Amino acid sequence: MQNRTEGIVLRASRFGEADTIVTYITLDFGIKKAFAKSSRKIKSRFGGSLEVFTHSTIGLMGKEDAQMPRLVQSDIIKPFYAARESYRGLVAASSMAELLIGLLPEGVPNPEAFHLLLDTLDAMDEAHANLYALAFRIRLLAMKGYGPWTRGCIRCGAEGRQYHFYVSQGAVVCATCASKVGAAGHDRQHGRVIALLQGSAKMFEALATWEMGKLGRLKVSQSALAELTGLLDAHIEHIISRPLKASHTALAGSTAQSA
Repeated sequence: MQNRTEGIVLRASRFGEADTIVTYITLDFGIKKAFAKSSRKIKSRFGGSLEVFTHSTIGLMGKEDAQMPRLVQSDIIKPFYAARESYRGLVAASSMAELLIGLLPEGVPNPEAFHLLLDTLDAMDEAHANLYALAFRIRLLAMKGYGPWTRGCIRCGAEGRQYHFYVSQGAVVCATCASKVGAAGHDRQHGRVIALLQGSAKMFEALATWEMGKLGRLKVSQSALAELTGLLDAHIEHIISRPLKASHTALAGSTAQSA
């Protein structure tokens, strides 16, 4: 039985001398691994369609619930070169792919996540790659119910000039409330704490709500981008119990525009 769907390559791992195991996010089956036989031979029918972040129409042979169906068709719709032809783009897009694999159960349809990745890759360019990846991570976390709370203090609701983000709680606390529990970077009761300025919190909301294609117009300070990237890295590590291998905290400053 052959199943046809659209898929975006998230990971491609060599298997044996000439084969590849491809991990997709698909429109109809969610995260799905497929076995591409003889894909690394010179005359392979798959060509460049198995490059990471390539969007293709794919055909999978096997039962619908098979863990490893065979890939029998892969016709490129859009290659998304910007996501892999620069170090900045590759790291940013890889963090998106790794989060998808870490959060979404295999074989469970999630067209909303598929379209979120598709829209992000379509809008992303090299200059703003890290910004788009940040927006993607914010939106995917919210979609799965893991979004960090940054809209005012979780304790009293007040908005201030500076907050403290408690990683274990996934929420911000204002300076006044934080002073009552102690927020010196780490404490025994609440775990890791990250300082967050109000401007960074407002930028978080913009990244969560603006139309994806317009995010490149945002004027973002290096400090705000670095704060939010570090916050999300810590938040994701707490959720999935490990850091992302493709963390792009180090790139945060290099992709920001001066405010």
